[in-house]
Amino acid sequence: MSSLTRPAPRKGRTGSRIGALFVSPYVLFILVVFAVPLVYTVWISFHRFYFTAPGTDIDSPWVGLANYRDVFTDPVVGQAFLNIAIFLIINVPLTVGVSLVLASALNAKIRGRTFFRAAFYLPYVTASVALVAVWQFLFGSDGFVNQLLGSHAPDPSWLVNSHLAMPMIAVFVTWKQLGFFVMLYLAALQNVGGELYEAASVDGAGPVRKFFSVTVPGVRPATTLVVIYAIITGANLFSEPYLLTGGGGPDHASTSPVLLMYQKGIEQGHPDFAAALGVVLIAFVMVVSLVARKLSERGN
Repeated sequence: MSSLTRPAPRKGRTGSRIGALFVSPYVLFILVVFAVPLVYTVWISFHRFYFTAPGTDIDSPWVGLANYRDVFTDPVVGQAFLNIAIFLIINVPLTVGVSLVLASALNAKIRGRTFFRAAFYLPYVTASVALVAVWQFLFGSDGFVNQLLGSHAPDPSWLVNSHLAMPMIAVFVTWKQLGFFVMLYLAALQNVGGELYEAASVDGAGPVRKFFSVTVPGVRPATTLVVIYAIITGANLFSEPYLLTGGGGPDHASTSPVLLMYQKGIEQGHPDFAAALGVVLIAFVMVVSLVARKLSERGN
């Protein structure tokens, strides 16, 4: 067949193949890092499973819903989910409100704007261990804050108080991750037209009214992203209670489900219980995230 009569290549099919080629590494990453471990976790949750040395083969009998029954009847699990609920109630609104206010301020033409943007972002990229040391210096039993408060300091102190431990962790995580969410809002604010603020000024709106009438509706898609991301990261809380309160104390008042999974699965040798707890946590995060998304998008 001559080149004059050869059919032209289909650009759509070629483009799809090129797109699939570029996407394939990420798809492979998702399968290896997320999908395969998730399926294996679900399998473990329905069996009596033990960690063994390499080359050792032992039976993993089917136990059905026994691991899930143990999860739902364990009072520590209930306390862990209650702790996470307290954490999210404090952390998510605080993260959304403070980061949006700071982003709006840093979006204005103020002196030293670049410095302040970097300063707010710095804790996010700093190792958690170093930040925990700062927090312990401030809020430890003999910390700087207690010395300032003197006799008005809480007793027991902030991080060993069963009523204050989880709220303090929520504030700590908000402060640590604030820079990341500020950057998300700063990017969203670039799409809010200046003519909207000018129109609000013509109508006599002041800064507060502009914020609630123009800024908040203008960044609502970003707010949905911030809310869902904050819920997911909060539900996966581990290093903060582990480092700040010595492993979830006092009396499990700051234990998180992920920390409990580590304690049950690694320290106590019950990976089947930990796997069932992980599946329950995934379902919990999905439900809470969907509800939060519906609520945050209600104004659209």
